Amino acid sequence: MVKATSVLQTPTFKKAVKKLKANQKKDLDSAIKELMADPDLGEQKKGDLSFLRVHKFKMNKQLTLLGYGFNHGALVLELIALGSHENFYRDIK
Repeated sequence: MVKATSVLQTPTFKKAVKKLKANQKKDLDSAIKELMADPDLGEQKKGDLSFLRVHKFKMNKQLTLLGYGFNHGALVLELIALGSHENFYRDIK
């Protein structure tokens, strides 16, 4: 098992995080810490989205998807998108 040593955020992800409340950010931070410990936790997508892994977690009792990429060579976790399931994959394409 490989751990991520650094985390990058895309501008899209930063915008989504800005809109979150404090209690939601706590849930997100714990999900990111889980991913840093085990980047293979999320599900690898296929086809057009093969670059993407998605980790599902609860934020305020609502299912939230966290889209990210992981480069094993550089040990970098890249946070790409955050949101509910509705239009999540369409917006990433």
